Amino acid sequence: MFNSYIKLIVPFSAFLVIFAVDVPAQDFLPDLVRRIKPSAVAIETFDSRGNSLSRGSGFFTAVDRIITNRHVIERSSRVEVHLLDGKKFPVKGVIAIDGEGDLALLLVDIPAQLVRPLPILNSVPQEGESIVVIGNPFGLEGSVSNGIVSAVREIAGYGKIIQITAPISPGSSGSPVVNMMGQVIGVATLQAAEGQSLNFAVPAERIFALRTGDVQTFNALAAETQKNKRAAAERLYSQGVAQLSRDDYARALPFFEKAAEIDNSYPEAWYQAGFCYGTLGRHTDSLKASKQAAKLRPDWAAVYVNIGASSFALSQYKEAADAYRQAIKLDDDNAETQFSYGLSLNKLNRPDEEILAYKRAIAVKPDYPNAIEKLGQAYFKQKRWADAAATFEQLKTYKPDAKTYSALGESYLELGKLDEGVAALNNAVNYDPELEQARYNLGKAYIKAGNRDMAMVHYEILRSAKSDWADKLFVLLNP
Repeated sequence: MFNSYIKLIVPFSAFLVIFAVDVPAQDFLPDLVRRIKPSAVAIETFDSRGNSLSRGSGFFTAVDRIITNRHVIERSSRVEVHLLDGKKFPVKGVIAIDGEGDLALLLVDIPAQLVRPLPILNSVPQEGESIVVIGNPFGLEGSVSNGIVSAVREIAGYGKIIQITAPISPGSSGSPVVNMMGQVIGVATLQAAEGQSLNFAVPAERIFALRTGDVQTFNALAAETQKNKRAAAERLYSQGVAQLSRDDYARALPFFEKAAEIDNSYPEAWYQAGFCYGTLGRHTDSLKASKQAAKLRPDWAAVYVNIGASSFALSQYKEAADAYRQAIKLDDDNAETQFSYGLSLNKLNRPDEEILAYKRAIAVKPDYPNAIEKLGQAYFKQKRWADAAATFEQLKTYKPDAKTYSALGESYLELGKLDEGVAALNNAVNYDPELEQARYNLGKAYIKAGNRDMAMVHYEILRSAKSDWADKLFVLLNP
């Protein structure tokens, strides 16, 4: 097996941390486990009287640094790390916190020869990628679970979160999730809420975003957590995110509501509450929460997208268009926002602006079938037949179904291109014989082409289906 010896340079804000590690080609699982086990540690926390409070896991990122979950250490007075060989060392303090990501960076003083830092991958893993979790629940030091990355989710207002199939046992929260190259791709997190155990991983890229500061004692951190509304709200927020990772908006909502109640100036909590309300169909509540988030953070495009979506759902189309336009001012590189703006303009009967919105959506995302389809429909409504036909021809690449061919056929008929229209409409009824409008248009096309017999065939099919389109075609057959 080929091993290459490299130096990884990991920036932690104010200075560089440089450490040397062995990064081999992809290992077989037993070799990988043997190699990375010494990098994982068990973490035990104590109260001011020396009583054990909690147990968790962590891993070395440098000779003097360990990553774990914030919830593992946040209420402690003293913290101790246990190495795989049983040696114990006190933790000096905390130098960085990511409350929403539930991460804490600890400072330790451990002999360098005992430390095996792990390389951190500053990119998101691929779905289906094999992973290993090395945990240290007490009594089962160095426990191993393996699985795959089942999904990488993008949670608006938070960022990415990784779903994994590898189980995380109690005490393993904070464990490294590594790929088959031995690189950390995430930090395992076990959240317990409402009787559920939610296993997922915070992406390793959040480690690179940590901002280090002065060493903070655990007593100071605990005191700050007790009196700091934001710290308490972030704890609830991270639990809500755990529920969002499973698309469980009903379970996620109470955490965001409580977070916003505890810290009324927390825009992210208001945003997520608004997002959950909207997804659950509670659009009036969504508008209220989202507008509060916009007041607190007026430069956040996603908040205005929430406002636009709920306004649209409530048939408040002008308000929806205004919100989407504001979102576009803040972020004009989002195809979905441009598309939603176009839908709102359609309801306001502003066709020229609607067409421009769809074109801008397609410019950002050329393979966006919904935007292409709506653009074609807008052209057709404006009797711009050639533009409509060209657009539906483009749509065939991404959505070759009956409705696409039907719309294309209608456009060609309006252009007077009977052969092309008949061919497209035949494709439409072949894709879906029950698409009655397409069959009617095909019959109409045959009439225009002077082929009454074929028109009668489609009339009879429509009549047998007791379709309203049969009568319309009959009128054309018998003017």
